[in-house]
Amino acid sequence: MSSKTYPSLSLENELWASGPRFVIGMDEVGRGAIAGPVAVGVAVLDKNDPKAATAWPEKLCDSKLISEKVRNEIVDPVSDWVLNSAVGMVSAADIDASGIVAALASAGASALEQIFADAAFRQEVMRDGAVIILDGSHNWIGPKASGLNVVVRTKADRDCVSVAAASVIAKVARDNLMIDLANKVPGYGLEGHKGYASATHIEAVRSLGPSKEHRVTWLTKILAG
Repeated sequence: MSSKTYPSLSLENELWASGPRFVIGMDEVGRGAIAGPVAVGVAVLDKNDPKAATAWPEKLCDSKLISEKVRNEIVDPVSDWVLNSAVGMVSAADIDASGIVAALASAGASALEQIFADAAFRQEVMRDGAVIILDGSHNWIGPKASGLNVVVRTKADRDCVSVAAASVIAKVARDNLMIDLANKVPGYGLEGHKGYASATHIEAVRSLGPSKEHRVTWLTKILAG
């Protein structure tokens, strides 16, 4: 039996029944990394779109529960299944300057701005309503939610298909960026650990010092060790 927990449309259906036409899943990746940006993905489902309720890619689940190979296999089908999607990112330097919570809010706002750049979609949302499902235990996007209601749900990336979709889309986008950054700041192995604090990454930081892609304010204990 698989140990994975696959998501459903249960919460999305509840929200659709309460009125809004659009559900926007939102999830972050890279929050706990010591290098690279934090990324926030959004994925839009439309209750008037027949494919929203049909079978989504069968391997879709929380991006942390599937391999990089599987994420890369399903990201295009997932992107095709949702009505729209986007990823916003905030750099390590900005995380150092403003803190991780403000960076998350800014990345989420950036992702929302991208989907609302479509004037027709924006008008449909104003007419028919939309709600955000936010993965987490608190509303970290706050007033940057474009005036939309936000439903906060712990484990939403595991349980809600819209948020799982956002999770996979954001994870692949950030991973691809980290692979690119590995060529620009070699020696840290960013292409492997994607900026997280693996043993080899910590050793590289201690040996080489931080790069311009590191969250310097997060390295105090590492550099003191």
